[in-house]
Amino acid sequence: MTAPAPPVPSASPAGPVTPASLRPGTPPRRHADGATLVCFFVVALMIIPARLVFRALPLSITPANFAALVAALCWLCAHFTNTLGMAKGRTPVRTALFLFLTAMLATYGYATYGYLPSDELNLADHALVLLVAGAGLALMVCDGVRGTGRLDFLLQIVVAAGAAIAVIGACQFLFELDLTRYLALPGLRYTSEDGFIGARSDFRRVAATTGHAIEFGVVCAMIMPIAVHYGFEARRRAEPALRWWVCTALIGMGLMFSVSRSAVLSLTGVSVVLFLGWPARRRVQALAVTAGFLILMRIMVPGLISAFYNLFANAGTDDSVRYRTHDYEVAAYEIAKHPWLGRGAGTWYAPKHQVFDNQYLLSAVETGLIGVTVIVAMFLCGIYSGLRARRLSADPGARDLGLALAAALVVPLIGSATFDLMSFATVTGLSFLLIGATGSLLRSVSSAAAARPRGPAPRRLRAGAVAGRLFASRRRSGGTGVAPAPPE
Repeated sequence: MTAPAPPVPSASPAGPVTPASLRPGTPPRRHADGATLVCFFVVALMIIPARLVFRALPLSITPANFAALVAALCWLCAHFTNTLGMAKGRTPVRTALFLFLTAMLATYGYATYGYLPSDELNLADHALVLLVAGAGLALMVCDGVRGTGRLDFLLQIVVAAGAAIAVIGACQFLFELDLTRYLALPGLRYTSEDGFIGARSDFRRVAATTGHAIEFGVVCAMIMPIAVHYGFEARRRAEPALRWWVCTALIGMGLMFSVSRSAVLSLTGVSVVLFLGWPARRRVQALAVTAGFLILMRIMVPGLISAFYNLFANAGTDDSVRYRTHDYEVAAYEIAKHPWLGRGAGTWYAPKHQVFDNQYLLSAVETGLIGVTVIVAMFLCGIYSGLRARRLSADPGARDLGLALAAALVVPLIGSATFDLMSFATVTGLSFLLIGATGSLLRSVSSAAAARPRGPAPRRLRAGAVAGRLFASRRRSGGTGVAPAPPE
């Protein structure tokens, strides 16, 4: 007896069966890309406490630093192929980042060419690794985050992470509950035992997961315009906007709970840029919401608004302000020793040397006048790219995002004058990320503008051609200047 033949599959009336992923109308499966990789960096940067570093490594490397180094390596390797979707070609942000890296390498070579004490040499090595990681991350965002959709996804993760650390800061401020104690992961260690909660003007001064309360306030000021952008953008697209306004309110509360003068100055700079670009109706709405928010904060935390007022009213007698201004002579003396390339990034540190609560002075001492110039130019280039994207785009959402990113990058320029900004990991990493974001946005907008069809330009006749046509018309009409009527 022979075995029965296997059944032959009958043809379906609708044709051959196709996998669900290949059916028409089914969205294609999205693979991991540059935005996915950078999102891991955002979580490591903002959620894991900034003072936690890997235990087994000789250098003090945080999980965010490690993620940035991986992103930089992926960016470099992806540029050896044409199949991984990495953008090619020169952009203003890429040029600025390459100049920044060139200046930092020149400073490192100049500093290590001569004698450096072992402690300063180790810090110079560490600083160079971190600077390469930051610039590599910005390049990954600029070239690896393709399209405004993926850029929106990345920046929305930044806003959500900003709201999360604002909640952590609120718990520290309102209840003296430090949630960072539960975020210590295995294999990590604290670089210092200082707590994340301090005191100022009879209030708790909190840092959330960042390294200092000033840094926490400045980070909130940087994220604020992006959160506001997605609140307005969701309403324009008729999408749920409440979650973005909740994030905005939480970030604003976090800024207040930092009790930081630098945060208020940074937010003022953000407001100026936004008000210059917003329509009149949105300005009125923003002023009304700000007034309501301040009233709410006055009711929730009595005395907090007065404490901020006193920070500025008593600035002339404030010890922290006088400490920031008394070190100019020391800085000028050190800059004169190495005016162009400095003494080496990371080599001026406390308690061996006097602390400069001014990033411009610190960069001038460590990297020279060339170094401080390229750092400022890098931020200005990011602002230019955001405003350039706003000018080129025909999409209202992309235009508003360009303005929001430009406003966010004003914060590091202001914060660098009030504290040593690049000595803090969270605000430095976020600054490099936003610089790369402006480059990504400008790439996307430029590609869309180049692909946009243009109508035919209106023909402009020269004066001689116009006179010739008028003369021919008069000849046909018998010299009357009126064209003959068409035959019936």
